[in-house]
Amino acid sequence: MAFDAQAAQRVFDTATLLYDQQQVAAAISRLADALSADWAGRDPLFLCVMNGGLIPAGLLLPQLAFPMRIDYLHATRYRERTFGDELQWKKRPETVLSGREVILLDDILDEGHTLASISAYCESEGASAVTSVVLVRKRHQRGVDFDADYVGLEVPDRYVFGVGMDYKGYWRNTPAIYAAPENHEELS
Repeated sequence: MAFDAQAAQRVFDTATLLYDQQQVAAAISRLADALSADWAGRDPLFLCVMNGGLIPAGLLLPQLAFPMRIDYLHATRYRERTFGDELQWKKRPETVLSGREVILLDDILDEGHTLASISAYCESEGASAVTSVVLVRKRHQRGVDFDADYVGLEVPDRYVFGVGMDYKGYWRNTPAIYAAPENHEELS
């Protein structure tokens, strides 16, 4: 059976709320304050990591009151699944990265493979510095040795969705963060 909107609704209906919309907004504001303190007066290039970074970027960037350039890239390991494999590049940034201070903006740091690979790519393109911002960091010990420089919230080691993070392509649009039920594959 194909995963569809009805199956996505079943997952949502049995999910656990981790952070409501107000808690997410407070985390975004904390990130904005920290970035404003550290980056005002500089000339950063924000790279939104699609698709997950779209909603966090839309919430965060308007709160930053300093000049910046914005571009995006699209690299994914999940491709609307609940597990990741090799990084697939769908779109590289159009802005020249050489000599630029780059800030990567993504939804979640899970095992770190995606952000580590994107960061290495930016460095190979000559970025003078690469900084990472994530709305959510998952608590566990798996993955590569990579950590985000700015983190909004931490979540338990469960499959999470909302505020840019998807469940099999659905629920990026929800303004709160949820953990899928432990038996989420059975609901699919």
